[in-house]
Amino acid sequence: MRTLSSSLRVKWCILRTSIEERLVYRGDFAFATLVRFLPIVTQVFLWGAIYQASGPKDPRIINGYTYGDMVAYSLLVMVGRAFSSMPGLTTGLARDIREGSIKKFLIQPIDLLEYLFWHRVAHKLVYYAVAFLPFAFVFWLCRDYLHGWPDAPMLLGWIVSLLIAFAVGFLIESLMGLIAFWFLEVSSLVFVYMLLSYLLSGHMLPLDWLPAPYADAIQLLPFKYLAFVPAAILLEKYSHQQLWLELGNGILWIIALWGINRLALAKGVRRYSAFGG
Repeated sequence: MRTLSSSLRVKWCILRTSIEERLVYRGDFAFATLVRFLPIVTQVFLWGAIYQASGPKDPRIINGYTYGDMVAYSLLVMVGRAFSSMPGLTTGLARDIREGSIKKFLIQPIDLLEYLFWHRVAHKLVYYAVAFLPFAFVFWLCRDYLHGWPDAPMLLGWIVSLLIAFAVGFLIESLMGLIAFWFLEVSSLVFVYMLLSYLLSGHMLPLDWLPAPYADAIQLLPFKYLAFVPAAILLEKYSHQQLWLELGNGILWIIALWGINRLALAKGVRRYSAFGG
């Protein structure tokens, strides 16, 4: 019981301190979030030209999506990416390993991955607390493109999918950062990941637009949980049975990625301490 209490106090201290740090830049958060929605104007005109649409409710369908669906998909993908993106996580972790700052986690009773996780939780809490109004404003402006609220199971599934997006995004980027134990410079890896993620996560196009067998292979990867799955849920692309199957697979990916992260950290620390000795 005492060990659990001490662990919870450490987690709360990390979370509280990180929130305080993030609140310093709340004005920048709000402005940057609003600016990030500017490309949606381009999406409205781009998809309008592709569909040759007469308005948000144009019934023309391409690959199972109407014009309104595609604009809504672009908006919902931004919400999913806001949960799954981890700016600076990989490069910051690699820099700490390269410069030796990581040694504080080797001599103090604070787990590296646990610290990074709660630091990112704080970042997302502050981000959405500050960015709620810009998000609400943009979605209100685009309300004609959106479907109505889904039923309770779908809404619950969407919330769970956003939590999965956060966990998968965190674990993938922390794993890339841990690679710095073997390769000190990971900037090229981050660049390649960003390019691939833009396609494989469904950020660029819905994954069910891709031709077989590529679409089937990509659907087996964890990247779809970063953007495609949360958006597809609110667009009702899944049945209730498919929804819980997808979420279950997402949880399995979290467990697998967590195990790989733990293995990489354990082997990396042994390698790092041996080199430092």
